Amino acid sequence: MTQLTLTKTRLFEGKWEGIVTTSGGENHQPKIEVTHLGEALPGIEVTEDRDKGEWQLVIPVPVTSIGEGAHVFLIQDSETGETLESFSVIAGEAIADDMRAEVELLREELDMLKRAFRRHCLETM
Repeated sequence: MTQLTLTKTRLFEGKWEGIVTTSGGENHQPKIEVTHLGEALPGIEVTEDRDKGEWQLVIPVPVTSIGEGAHVFLIQDSETGETLESFSVIAGEAIADDMRAEVELLREELDMLKRAFRRHCLETM
């Protein structure tokens, strides 16, 4: 089974960028899904860098997802459902050591687990 590793490179001009590397199998294009508030984001770009044997990931952060408070984005391997990385955008009144982003991340991960559990229950019936 192919294991994906995601390393953030930067957040620049409204785009989150990272490098995806694969191990333990073929170097086929990874299927990446990014969600915000349970909805998949459009426009995700995964481009192969053949010289380095890795994939460049570009996630455009929609303007409509930026607003007051903490907003968490989950980056997942859509084949396995594994969370590879997450990032937060905090706007408005920012507080040092803001726990809102952490709580929002926990909510997103809990929702993901609930969906996976329900899907599992339906498959075993």
